[in-house]
Amino acid sequence: MSALRWGRGAAGLRCALWPAGRPCLLVEEGTLRGICGCRRSSVSPCEQAHRKDWGHAELLEVLEARARQLQADCVLEVTEKWVDMTQVPEAGGCRPPRKAQAGAEATLGLSGRWARKLDKEKRVMQKRKQQLEVKLQQRAEQRARKQQLRVEPRLLSGQLAARLQQWQLHTPGSPWEEQLAWLLQESPRRLHREKQDPVDSMARTRCEGQQQRLLAFLQCCMLVDQLALAHHVLVTQHSRTRQQRGLTLPMYNTVLLGWACKGSFKELVYVFFMLKDAGFTPDLLSYAAVLQCMGRLDQDASTIQRCLKQMAQDGLQPQELFRSLALCKEAQAALLSTVRKAYPTFSLPQPPLPSSQVNNSPLLRDIYDKDCPTSYPRQHLPLKTLKSLFQEQLSMEMATTITVASVEKAPSLTKEVLLARKTLQGLRVQWEVELCRVLQETKASEAHAAREGRPSLFPYLCLLSEGEFAGLLLQTLQALPPQGESLLSLAQQLGLRIFSRHVVQRKLLSDEVRTLEQRYFKYLRLLASDSQVAVSCLPRQHWEALGAPEPPHEQPWPLPVVVQLGKQLAEVLVQTVKMPGHLAERQGSSCKLIPVLYHVYSFRSFRQIGILKPHPAFMQLLATAAERTMTFEAAEVPMLCPPLPWTSPHSGAFLLSPTKLMRSMEGTTQHQRLLEACPPTELHGALDALTQLGNCAWRVNGRVLDLVLKLFTAKGCPRLGVPAPPSEAPRPPQGRLQQGASPEHKAELRREIARCLKVAREMHSLRTDALYRLSLAQHLRHRIFWLPHNMDFRGRTYPCPPHFNHLGSDLARALLEFAQGRPLGPHGLDWLKVHLVNLTGLKKRESLQARLAFADEVMKDILDSADRPLTGGKWWMEADEPWQALACCMEIAQALRARDPAAHISHFPVHQDGSCNGLQHYAALGRDSVGAASVNLVPSDLPQDVYSGVATQVEVFRKQDAERGVQVAQVLEGFISRKVVKQTVMTVVYGVTRYGGRLQIEKRLRELSDFPQEFVWEASHYLVRQVFNSLQEMFSGTRAIQRWLAESARLIARTGSAVEWVTPLGIPVIQPYHQDAKVLINGGIQSLTFSNSGDTSQKPNILKQKNGFPPNFIHSLDSSHMMLTALHCYRKGLTFVSVHDCFWTHAADVPIMNQVCREQFVRLHSQPILHDLSRFLVERFCSGPRSKKARVARLLDMLLSVPKTGAFNLEQVKHSTYFFS
Repeated sequence: MSALRWGRGAAGLRCALWPAGRPCLLVEEGTLRGICGCRRSSVSPCEQAHRKDWGHAELLEVLEARARQLQADCVLEVTEKWVDMTQVPEAGGCRPPRKAQAGAEATLGLSGRWARKLDKEKRVMQKRKQQLEVKLQQRAEQRARKQQLRVEPRLLSGQLAARLQQWQLHTPGSPWEEQLAWLLQESPRRLHREKQDPVDSMARTRCEGQQQRLLAFLQCCMLVDQLALAHHVLVTQHSRTRQQRGLTLPMYNTVLLGWACKGSFKELVYVFFMLKDAGFTPDLLSYAAVLQCMGRLDQDASTIQRCLKQMAQDGLQPQELFRSLALCKEAQAALLSTVRKAYPTFSLPQPPLPSSQVNNSPLLRDIYDKDCPTSYPRQHLPLKTLKSLFQEQLSMEMATTITVASVEKAPSLTKEVLLARKTLQGLRVQWEVELCRVLQETKASEAHAAREGRPSLFPYLCLLSEGEFAGLLLQTLQALPPQGESLLSLAQQLGLRIFSRHVVQRKLLSDEVRTLEQRYFKYLRLLASDSQVAVSCLPRQHWEALGAPEPPHEQPWPLPVVVQLGKQLAEVLVQTVKMPGHLAERQGSSCKLIPVLYHVYSFRSFRQIGILKPHPAFMQLLATAAERTMTFEAAEVPMLCPPLPWTSPHSGAFLLSPTKLMRSMEGTTQHQRLLEACPPTELHGALDALTQLGNCAWRVNGRVLDLVLKLFTAKGCPRLGVPAPPSEAPRPPQGRLQQGASPEHKAELRREIARCLKVAREMHSLRTDALYRLSLAQHLRHRIFWLPHNMDFRGRTYPCPPHFNHLGSDLARALLEFAQGRPLGPHGLDWLKVHLVNLTGLKKRESLQARLAFADEVMKDILDSADRPLTGGKWWMEADEPWQALACCMEIAQALRARDPAAHISHFPVHQDGSCNGLQHYAALGRDSVGAASVNLVPSDLPQDVYSGVATQVEVFRKQDAERGVQVAQVLEGFISRKVVKQTVMTVVYGVTRYGGRLQIEKRLRELSDFPQEFVWEASHYLVRQVFNSLQEMFSGTRAIQRWLAESARLIARTGSAVEWVTPLGIPVIQPYHQDAKVLINGGIQSLTFSNSGDTSQKPNILKQKNGFPPNFIHSLDSSHMMLTALHCYRKGLTFVSVHDCFWTHAADVPIMNQVCREQFVRLHSQPILHDLSRFLVERFCSGPRSKKARVARLLDMLLSVPKTGAFNLEQVKHSTYFFS
């Protein structure tokens, strides 16, 4: 074999000459692809280059070794032959034969040719090696340059690039101020940037998502003092033409403000060059950054004056810097100092006095009228106690979490339990150390990505320490259910918790907490029972009068960033947390580590989703250890002090934890934008109502809690709403399937297993929900607490703490009572009795007097229920709302046994519920006399039951059809009842379709054991049609308004807009129904795709806009009625809370609340609501250039055709006993 063949066959050569005992590495084969052929590798291009160069050097060494071997072999061969030839008899002294001599010379000549060839190959390889070394050095320098943070931009405009180069060639003391002045005067390269919006909605959504992520990345870099990195990424993005098109002015302004705070004028000018190169004109924030930087560098007055002059030429005034921008105090002070250096007489614009900012709505005139007498209620606690409670709440929110003891029955401390706890503790210590290490590596990897010019998660991972991240991940692991949780849901929860912790830490690092404490202590003087204030006013008004507005709030992160960050951390948890294998084996001592979490796929609602599921052995370890504690976020627990008053869309409720005024789906921003654009005075009614609801103090009903815990720690009682433990769940069939089983038997077995698993999951969910509620109730048993409120996009109010509030089930409501008591007075006991009968559901169609008489008749059962709830006659268990009925029995028993029932201090809330409240609003809107009488807007001796009325009308239609021989009508004889039609009648006003109504009726029919099940489908179709016909007959005005609202919404959506309106109290509303925008997050253990229906860049969903408008509009009216009632009750000194259309107060104050409730309903519907709505919609959607389009013309015709109203007199509502009862 020739040396040339050896050289070309490097792989064979290496196999032949590889040292003994040294394995041949597979990756090294891939490095020699130039010689051995192309080979694909999963390593990075940089790594491949390294390996390729190393392989060439290795090849050179092998060839040199082969050359030495060949030379040695050649010499040995010649020597050996020479010896053989000379070993002949010496007799005769013969010389070697001529052939032998010629052979030796030929061999020596061959050896010379080999040597020349090898020398030539050696020179070639040395030259190649030198070239490779140069290339390696160049690549190393290139990588180093990539890791260096770029400062100087690469501009696309030749004029700007030449100008920048000219200034850079000047002396080091170059006047950058002159350069900035020139830039400010220079017109942008493209005054109107060529907006190349992608036609494809998916591409547009992707582009907007990238913009949001980049802006959030730059802002987060500012927070973690990574300004140079933010500048580097901005320069990198700007230098690429395609990426530059996606840059926005706020991105440049973000970096501008960062350099301004640092006082780095040169870098600030670089950003200005890029801003102009991108075709933007500086705005107010851009000038604010320049002026701040000038102030910090102590620039002369003339330079500042030139800047202010240019600012004025751009149509911007210095006063707007302080009026329109939300800057921190330090930035405002630097800005003011700079402006005053140029204009010493400059004074700050005076903000309008809080007292002059008054809502002028006719509905709220009395609320803000200073001449009307007021009697605002106070807290029942002294100032010192309230201050102490504030400190406790502040400590809890600073810790961000709170640990609560579980009410689950504690096990005996056996050796097994103690060993399990010790094992868990040891594992957690190991996991925390390992998590911190992996998080450091992840942070380094993300930093590398950012240095390459890509926005990464690096700044977000710098917001908290590795220990804090590890603690949060271990809390998440502890709370996972046995069936696991979807990766998307888990990622979103993790991302939101990190954001909340970050916001709290930012406030702690600033002076905000100390300022908050001082202001809150002054605010408490308005609320405390033993203090006075000079002027009695609403809590919001008092808070605003105590100081300047709050500092700028933290902007929420885009949903893709939240999910991506949470997903990254969830993957760290999956890959890091492991446990010894022997914990999963019944026998054996395997030391192999196995994952604690598994990523699996499962089908949920016909969709395949990724789930993180804990190992059964880990869940068993947790169950054995039985650590009876739970960890909650601070914002998930009721407050220990009165909440902050709502003063703006982003300020109120919790002390430090961020809370939205208007709750919405994550990623939906249009509601917040509407609120921020709304004049502040327009929101005063909603802000004051939410503050009033949150100021109601609560306490736990200890006697009811003890009874519930007794059942909960036993085997539960599902009939009473106490979930059973998992041990009571049905067990799937055991054993193997017999051979030869029929397909029907197999299918039946699969269905049974699926049913058992579904029931077990539902039972676990209900049990966990009850465990959270009862554990928090036990934790707060001897405490006083408050429930801050916010609202949804329609204005309906909700308590912020999710697990323990008065909006829950019958059991949840029974656990709560007012912390402040009131004497029952002369009629309070009667209202308690009426309320008890209402809770039983036994006398719904009887008068109040008949209900009171019934309560006296069953007083023996009432007292027995109060004294022996679980061992007596158990009368209370038959009530519709058993736990609330039991609590009311106990309150009545205490009052009757008091020395003076009228003086008994009652803490029990009494409810007054609207009679099908949605239909009440429709009847009032249409002045529909027939409909009004059906829903108790008209005075009557007995309450009208609209559900029974509809059932009666349906029965009339059924009889007519039965006489005509309709089979299904004949089958339904005797089965049409109030219960069958109630849900459909109740929800039809909120937009239920015939399909949804049919499903509701089908469910009711299946509950009837004697109804022939083969007719369920046909009967449900028939009944839903007759229910809708009956409602049309009884509520003709209602159906006309409903059709007008739905058709208007359909036409609005077809013009490409979402439906908007303003509630009578001034709350702006927009429906968040758009075509789903798919958001994709690639990489990791699973690529996540999620939909965002609230993306305003997408077209509106016409069907949802149409079906949603009627119920949403009615919800906005019932929320307005509730808020008006709350504000007027507060003005009269009442304690008032609500569950939508169910109003609560003390028994003694029910008559006053009833009067206020009726008066405000009449005042609300005395306004021209439908005409105001029509006027607003016409102005919003039918004006401007598009008014000439055909679709808009049809919409205009529809909006102007407001349904005609009837002759019903609203004043009758004031005298209707059963309007709310």
